Amino acid sequence: LVFTEEDKYGLYSNLLFKYFLTEGVVCGHELFVASAKEHPDNILKELPAPLLDDTYRSDLGEEATAVKSEDPQDSMKIAWRYQNLPKVEASPTTSTKFGHYYDISKTMSPEMFQPIKWHSFYLPEELSLQPEMKSCNINSAYTRLLQSIQRIICQEGFDGSDPQKKQKNILRIGIQSLGSMLWDDDICSSDTPEDIHSLTKFLYVLRGLLRKSLSACIITVPAHLIQNKAIMERVTNLSDMVVGLESFIGSERETNPLYKDYHGLVHVHQIPRLNSLICDVSDTKDLAFRLKRKLFTIERLHLPPDLSDTVSRTSKQDLAESAKLLSSGCGAMAIGKKHLDF
Repeated sequence: LVFTEEDKYGLYSNLLFKYFLTEGVVCGHELFVASAKEHPDNILKELPAPLLDDTYRSDLGEEATAVKSEDPQDSMKIAWRYQNLPKVEASPTTSTKFGHYYDISKTMSPEMFQPIKWHSFYLPEELSLQPEMKSCNINSAYTRLLQSIQRIICQEGFDGSDPQKKQKNILRIGIQSLGSMLWDDDICSSDTPEDIHSLTKFLYVLRGLLRKSLSACIITVPAHLIQNKAIMERVTNLSDMVVGLESFIGSERETNPLYKDYHGLVHVHQIPRLNSLICDVSDTKDLAFRLKRKLFTIERLHLPPDLSDTVSRTSKQDLAESAKLLSSGCGAMAIGKKHLDF
């Protein structure tokens, strides 16, 4: 269960959501898309097109070749104390390729999407088909969604407790903007919501369904609208992985020269814990993302080594704080030369 905190305008979190679904199409997995805002059919029509390895190398190899082509004698001289330090890799990935790359400027061809079996859940249509229902203090929208997911898991042969009658496959579940007002939930509009435990119970039941089935789920939530921090703590504990996206749009960092090469920060609040009671929770800000013409990449945040006279005092303080955070970042464990795969 992957929990994604949406950025303020939902632009970049929507890209991650589509990457998750597109990877399922390329791998031949079944899809289940649930939304109360945008129709799932429209979401699937806008999935990015996969990039071939040769095309990816030609697009991203330009910067690397430009650096390698420089004459060592013409390269900039640096202080002697820094010459023998190991070079820091920009991309926090493993050395082996995992996953695929996608071109966000193009949509996936219908021929590639045709053999894939997919299911959709659009809340306005579901509300018109069945009368209102509420059980176990979970609101009607969440109850319908859980019943739909359970039905797909049982009917399509993803239930791990039953013997598989067909070739094993994986169900990828994507739920968009859960917890918003469109899902008839008031946790984003009130500090003391009426159904304060509704989302928590939904995630508890959903995780039970995921644990006994061959399925994986990604959920995007407008966490910046949730005022009650206790709800976010419960949601974090019920999720396997929690990632937050902080966009620079509309903030002071958008014009800050320290972050001119990036469009936002990536906060890894929780990673899956294997055979352990606790997980590595890091509050560092050493991961950033940038949106290029064709690619959405996540890289390690590099700050400039020197500040000019035009940089304000607040920017210098921001640099000092970021430097302290970068000293013990979770990205220090990552090695490799390639960009982060999806």
